[in-house]
Amino acid sequence: MQPFIEEYRPGAPPTVGLRDSLGLPIRGSKLHDCIRNGLPFSLLERLSISAGIEMKVLSEAVGMSHSTLVRRAKAGRFTCAESDRLYSLTTVLDAAYELFEGDVSTARDWMISLARGLGKNAPLNMLRTRLETQAVLDLIGRLEQGVIA
Repeated sequence: MQPFIEEYRPGAPPTVGLRDSLGLPIRGSKLHDCIRNGLPFSLLERLSISAGIEMKVLSEAVGMSHSTLVRRAKAGRFTCAESDRLYSLTTVLDAAYELFEGDVSTARDWMISLARGLGKNAPLNMLRTRLETQAVLDLIGRLEQGVIA
């Protein structure tokens, strides 16, 4: 006998994103606790490897000087504010990977190239403030929708 209501079958499982591969929660109290307590320094090392971008370049992108980076390496943990900016960086990189369908090298090249939709700034150079980060995410959204940027 055939059922009257078709059984729900979820689609393909979501692909593993950058945040997932780094072990970062996407939202909720676990994420809040991670940020408040400070992300481990090893996260930046893993992010650098995954993105194919030097740690120094990534730390500068979120406004961390070399001396701060050295201090955080010794402490083994970032401050709450630094962790928040690193999480934003991870979110942008994740969105760029999704935009380029997981092609890490194309996403990396796009992140370091000048973008007309960002006032001829490279997306990687637009991550020091929430406002700039949102502009990069907005541009990625427009590109996903096929809107000329």
